[in-house]
Amino acid sequence: MAIVMQTTHRALGDVVVLEPVGRIDYLVAAEFERTLMPLLEPGSGSQRGLVIDFAGVDYISSVGLRVLMIATRALRARGARIAATGLQPAVQEIFSVSRFDRVIELFPTVHAALTAISPAAALAYGAERPAP
Repeated sequence: MAIVMQTTHRALGDVVVLEPVGRIDYLVAAEFERTLMPLLEPGSGSQRGLVIDFAGVDYISSVGLRVLMIATRALRARGARIAATGLQPAVQEIFSVSRFDRVIELFPTVHAALTAISPAAALAYGAERPAP
């Protein structure tokens, strides 16, 4: 039985938002990496950066953090940014203990991250979500 991690992503202006769901551990880290790597290319829509919404992730292992480190280096090498949002308490603690909260920019919401990285992406995100 293969363990599959669910992910969705979309380009908003010049930023890609990735939404993984599930545990990012050694069983799915390679799949997470295969999903993430193409999104690091400027042609994917990530000219300014990548926002990963961790709201659906309840655990990330050191292997998952390694994938994020590779992504961080690739994006920074071309002047783009990477941010994480929606960290669950366990994931927040893992980021803090590993000092990963100093590697990736953390924001409380996707909108806050997009606003910091690209006003155009924040506008596109706001247009997707009409006011109540």
